[in-house]
Amino acid sequence: MNPPPASSPARRRQAALLPVADPHDGSLIFVVAVLCFLACLAVVAALGANRAAQGWSAQLQDSATVLVRPTGAETVDAAAARAAETLAGVKGVAQAEMLDKEKAEALLAPWIGADVAADLPAPRLVAVDLDPKTPASAATMQQALKAAGVDATVDDHSLWLKDILRAGALARLAAMSVAVLIAAAAAAVIAFATRAGLAARGDLVSVLYLTGGEDRFIAGLFQVRFAWLAALAGLLGGTGAAIIAAGARAYGGGEGLTPILPVAWSDLLAILPCPLIAALIAALAARWTAMTLLREMA
Repeated sequence: MNPPPASSPARRRQAALLPVADPHDGSLIFVVAVLCFLACLAVVAALGANRAAQGWSAQLQDSATVLVRPTGAETVDAAAARAAETLAGVKGVAQAEMLDKEKAEALLAPWIGADVAADLPAPRLVAVDLDPKTPASAATMQQALKAAGVDATVDDHSLWLKDILRAGALARLAAMSVAVLIAAAAAAVIAFATRAGLAARGDLVSVLYLTGGEDRFIAGLFQVRFAWLAALAGLLGGTGAAIIAAGARAYGGGEGLTPILPVAWSDLLAILPCPLIAALIAALAARWTAMTLLREMA
C-alpha cells in the first residue's frame, strides 16, 4: 500500500512533532477537571451568597418592628392596636399590623423554647411594611408614636442590615478568593506538566534547534497541546459543577435545601466559560514555562 502524499491530511497528522496522546494525559486531565469543578462551585457559591445578602437586605430595608409597652391602665393589646393605627397614618408606611400573642410566642420559641414562651408574658409587636420608594425613617415613626402617647421602641433593622451586608461581602470575597487560588493551582499543574514534557523531549528540542526552530515555535507546540487538554478538563469539570448546581436548584432553590445559599438557573451561565478560561490559563502557563526553560537550555 502506497503512503499518502505529503500534502494530504493523513500525512500531516503523521508528521505531528508532539504525540497526540501521552500516558500521563489521563492523570493531568483528571487533576485539572477536579480543579475546574471546585472553581465553578466556588463561583456559584459566590453568586448565591450575593443573592441571599441582597434578598435579606431588601426584606430588612422594607420593614420595621415596633415593641409596644402599655402605659397607665391601658392593656398591652390596646396599646399595640393604637400604635399600629398611628403608624399606618405615617407617610412612607405601607402597612402596620399588630402581631397577636401566638405570633409573638412563635418568634420567641426558637430562642427560649415553646413551653417557656407560652408561660412568659409575650411582648406586643407591630410589624411595619415600609414604602420601598419613600420609606419612613425610624426617627419619624418614633416621633409619631411619641406624639400619640404610645410608649414604644422602633427597630428599623439597621444593625442587622449592616451585619448581613458585611457577611455577604465576606462570603463573596471568600468564594472568589477560592476560585482564584484554584486557578493558580491549575496554572502550577500545567507548568509542572510542561516542564516534565520538555525534559522528556530534550532530543526533539535539540533537533528543532538544529533545523532552525525558534523558542516561540517550540513553546507554541506545548502551548497548543496543554490548552486543548485543559479545555477538555474544563468541559468535564464544568459539566460536573453544572449538574451539582442544577440539582441544588431543582430540589432546593431558595426555599428547600439551599435557603441560606440560593441557587438560580442563571448561575449555570457562569459555568459556560470554564473550558475557555481553563484553556487560556493553561496556554499562558505552558508558554511562560516553556519559554523560561528554553532560554535556560539555549
